[in-house]
Amino acid sequence: MRFLLNMNVPRELGRRLAASGHSWRHVADIGMAEAPDVAIVEEARANGEVIVTHDLDYGQLLAFSRKASPSVIVLRVRNTQAHNLAARVLAAWPEAERPLREGAVLVLEDASMRIRRLPIGGGRE
Repeated sequence: MRFLLNMNVPRELGRRLAASGHSWRHVADIGMAEAPDVAIVEEARANGEVIVTHDLDYGQLLAFSRKASPSVIVLRVRNTQAHNLAARVLAAWPEAERPLREGAVLVLEDASMRIRRLPIGGGRE
């Protein structure tokens, strides 16, 4: 899978995901360090990427967009070190991969996860 890491996510998470066969970009590396969330959503949609963030705003943006992409992983864990974030994402992967490919907001917490299919409140795009 292809990931777009938001500013608040360490690049080391991308490197750890790459070791598991995924590709990634960080918004700072593509000149979007100060881009508004809407622009980051459009960038991810255009490139078939899943946004990885700590920011709850992305879930709200997608809910109101009524679009089925891009998918978003919202990390809501206490230990935000890259090795812990990668372990949490990879542990959820068997259950989360298909919804993320089809369009979803995945909220990962320390001991739980929630998957909300996109689009929210409308038919699939």
